Amino acid sequence: MKVTQEKLPDSQIGLEIELPPEETKKAYEKVIKDLTQSANIPGFRKGKVPRQVLVQRFGKERLKAAAVEEILQPSIDEAIQQEEIDALGNYQLRSSFEELTQQYQPGEAFTFSASVDVPPEVNLGDYKNLQIKAEQVKADPQQVEDYLQQKREEEATLVPVEDRPAQMGETTVIDYEGRLPGEEGDKPIEGAQASDFELELAEGKFIEGIVEGIVGMSPGETKEISVTFPENYSREDLAGKTAKFSVTLKELKAKELPELDDEFAEDVGEHSTLAEWREALQNQYEEQAEEQTKNNIEQAIVDALLEQTDIELPETMIEQELKTIITQTAMQMAQYGIDVQQMLTEDAVEQMKQRSRPDAIARLKQNLTLVEIAKQESLDPTEEELNNKAEEVRQQLQEQEQEYDEDRLQDYVEEDLRQEKALAWLREQAEVELVPEGTLQSDSDSDSDEEAEQQTSEQATASSPSNQGE
Repeated sequence: MKVTQEKLPDSQIGLEIELPPEETKKAYEKVIKDLTQSANIPGFRKGKVPRQVLVQRFGKERLKAAAVEEILQPSIDEAIQQEEIDALGNYQLRSSFEELTQQYQPGEAFTFSASVDVPPEVNLGDYKNLQIKAEQVKADPQQVEDYLQQKREEEATLVPVEDRPAQMGETTVIDYEGRLPGEEGDKPIEGAQASDFELELAEGKFIEGIVEGIVGMSPGETKEISVTFPENYSREDLAGKTAKFSVTLKELKAKELPELDDEFAEDVGEHSTLAEWREALQNQYEEQAEEQTKNNIEQAIVDALLEQTDIELPETMIEQELKTIITQTAMQMAQYGIDVQQMLTEDAVEQMKQRSRPDAIARLKQNLTLVEIAKQESLDPTEEELNNKAEEVRQQLQEQEQEYDEDRLQDYVEEDLRQEKALAWLREQAEVELVPEGTLQSDSDSDSDEEAEQQTSEQATASSPSNQGE
């Protein structure tokens, strides 16, 4: 077998495979032999059908097509083995099957072209001298006070109010009925009636306009509140329409917050004193801020890295990553009690693949780049690190009652550790400028605004009278 290789885009290898005459004759004779043993032709016993009768019955073109099918896959497999190609899959013919059938002649040399996906080449840029900016997240002391206030709200008791109007933040018990105006009078809205309905007076808690209308009402008061439903309201029969709601405020309750003291800290925060609780919360928010800053630095490193790294991903690899993403999604859905079989229909899976494709490509490029850097810098995990990580992953899978392949688990663990080591190494090498939180986002928004303004200006110039009719 003669094989000629050709490098193709998207990490593919093109193969031109030439089979010698004896191989093409052997394939044709095998087709004839198999048909002789299996063909059921009146007047002849199986295995005793003359060759001429078989050719006449099935036609030479059909027999040639069967011989070509007999040749293709084994020849591709043999060529890959012969040339020692690290093939991922996705074998494709580059020659038309019909043309190959016409070209094929038993006992003559036969040539066809195919392609296979191979692991991509990772062409790294100057990854040792990265200069990046990353947002530094700092803990805000107000976070502690906001959290303490939230806990007070959660532990608050409701006390009746009778001597003043309702205010935002309070809880009400109401009767209401919604009606739509019409030519023949107002008609009740189906499902828009309730008695003794408990409603917290907070923004977004109910149909827009109702809460605001109740504020200022006193217990025992009935009021008609006009409400306009949004154009995109979930009920089409109400979308964009104006309705009247008759609301009776039956009870009004205000929150009575517990004192923020050592007793509250011990009961709710599980700390001896309020000062200890505040200190613990502050430490927690500072740790979160440091972790977020670290994540920002690593993401900035990855972004800068990928800008200067050239990778052509094979379709086989992208499809495998998409399968992984969908499997992870299905596992999460199952944990929430969702019927995965019902939700993940063929159409739904295809839509998920299309939506997830950009993420899959980004993940693959990031992983491949980091692993390649780990190889270049000999950042190999130790045996102890591999064993510890593998055991950690096994326990997670067992807790989720997930089956796994031990060889694939070992490959995943090694790759994951290499990526971790590469990121840590890059963090030490990179020149990092920390900027205040929100700075880079503001710069990005500003650039987008400038681009939009430039496009608008160009469009205006192109459509101006001086540029028409020239």
